[in-house]
Amino acid sequence: MRQPKNGAGPYSEAKRYNAENEMGSRNTSGDLPNKATPTGPTKGEPIAEIPGSKLSATHIEPGLHIVATPIGNLGDITLRAIAVLRAANAVACEDTRVTGKLKTEFGFTAQLVPYHEHNAERTTPTLIERLNSGEIVALVSDAGTPLVSDPGYRLVNAALENDINVIPIPGPSAPLAALSVSGLPTDRFVFEGFLPNKVSARRKALEQAVPVKATLVFFESPKRLANSLSDMAELLGNRKAVIAREVTKRFEEMTRGTLSELAAQFDERPGLKGEVTIIVGPPEGNKEPSEKEIDVLLIEALADLSVKDAASAIADKTGLQRRPLYQRALTLQSKGGATSE
Repeated sequence: MRQPKNGAGPYSEAKRYNAENEMGSRNTSGDLPNKATPTGPTKGEPIAEIPGSKLSATHIEPGLHIVATPIGNLGDITLRAIAVLRAANAVACEDTRVTGKLKTEFGFTAQLVPYHEHNAERTTPTLIERLNSGEIVALVSDAGTPLVSDPGYRLVNAALENDINVIPIPGPSAPLAALSVSGLPTDRFVFEGFLPNKVSARRKALEQAVPVKATLVFFESPKRLANSLSDMAELLGNRKAVIAREVTKRFEEMTRGTLSELAAQFDERPGLKGEVTIIVGPPEGNKEPSEKEIDVLLIEALADLSVKDAASAIADKTGLQRRPLYQRALTLQSKGGATSE
């Protein structure tokens, strides 16, 4: 991580959020003064004083803070996120109306700066100028962790190019929340984001995901959910899957089944609303091919492809590493097992 430039402007000193100014120096319902507790809460300390002490002890450096915000339940926001938002000079956000609700709820006063795909190019230089002057700027999305299906990466890259400190403030994330309760393998997963709107483009994207031996995570519109699930069942195979809808919200729903079962079920719910995350399990029962089977595959590929392209094609098909396949293809070719050059 790059360090901020030296000699920044009047905001260059790190800020410490003053919880006492915001919350009062004492919780009148408790027995203890509102002060930081270095080794943890004292027995009997009112729970309201614990967040206050943590907030007052939060050290906030100048720079670009990537702040995760709740995906539904406001109680999921972290104490550190609140401290950063209250100390920030500006908050770059997708929709000022959405972030305005957080501003009211958590009492921060920073300027809300619209930052989305339509204005990112012209807004980025202004934010970089503010960061170069030593300000604290927070980047948030409408919900969840920024840079997951939003244009925030442009601002992050611009900040890094200008030697501006970029600080992650982790927190809620719809894909991770859905994965954690899916019951599907989480040792390896691939986030695919939103599938394309057009049918042909969606099917092409799914075809490219077929050989991936990992749990797949998609975002989808509830209007297209049934059709997308039907395409998944056809192209990915009838894998186990979970539909996580309205995660952390009042009408949170987790629906489990095979892709074909889920496609049929949601086809009967045309008026479905809400945020949808699809978790699709990895392909099952795909054993790694034997050496003999690999040789057969390579020989067939070498009939039409070069050694390099044949190795790449079989690697994509089987998930095996390219280098050993390349070496094996060379051996087969030298033994006359294939004629392609």
